[in-house]
Amino acid sequence: MTKYVLDTNLYVQAFRSETAAEQLSHYYSSFTPATYLSSVVLHELLVGATSPSKSHDILQSIALPFQRTGRVITPSAQAWQVAGEAIAQMARREKRDLRSIPKSLVNDFLLAASCRESGAMLVTENLKDFALIKRYVKLSFEEPWPA
Repeated sequence: MTKYVLDTNLYVQAFRSETAAEQLSHYYSSFTPATYLSSVVLHELLVGATSPSKSHDILQSIALPFQRTGRVITPSAQAWQVAGEAIAQMARREKRDLRSIPKSLVNDFLLAASCRESGAMLVTENLKDFALIKRYVKLSFEEPWPA
């Protein structure tokens, strides 16, 4: 069975749009047992929470169900190493100043490395960044929503 990890952008869209929330709910109705939460995604969601009540909602509605069922993927030391080496390689090849690389891209490299490590397929709308990352970290990703 394929494991799936949803990228942060899909949760954020569900917070902001009723249509996106319905799409997420429909996805969950079919894929809940195969879906995992990345601790990197949880981190990004909590960092972006606009209030303590929003943080509480994220923890209760998103994190807790995955934690209860043991379906949280957390990057290992090896994943951190792979991500760090890949970012350095990307910066050299693409002649990018490390200081100019957005934190979100650094997080995406770590997300990619941990998905690869756990054998999970990443579901994301951020195709541009993950196409770049895929040149440095072998990973599987697809657009929403898996069939």
